[in-house]
Amino acid sequence: QVQLVESGGGLVQAGGSLRLSCAAFGRTVSSGTMGWFRQAPGKERELVAQINSVGRIYYAESVKGRFTISRDNAKNTLTLHVNSLKPEDTAMYYCAASRSDIAYYMTSAAAYEHWGQGTQVTVSS
Repeated sequence: QVQLVESGGGLVQAGGSLRLSCAAFGRTVSSGTMGWFRQAPGKERELVAQINSVGRIYYAESVKGRFTISRDNAKNTLTLHVNSLKPEDTAMYYCAASRSDIAYYMTSAAAYEHWGQGTQVTVSS
């Protein structure tokens, strides 16, 4: 059974930083595609960043240059460093996993089979 557990969210001022972590159980973070999504109230869930099994990385345009996705195979964790935060980054952030590298090319929540419970990021202006 696959379980993804996020941590690291919180309340920060604009311009601040956070480190979001996702611990994976029942699968390795180096297989298939792993991603971070976010969902703000009243909005659709959107892809923030993802990494596939060969290390190819995708970022949404809105976070390029500010967010960094990485994985630690030894600790079996996925990390998202979020810097230069803006109020519009406020959302619930979710870790997601897909068995397939095809998910990387679909850039869609529908391509992911497993989800964490989410961690809230709130950015004050």
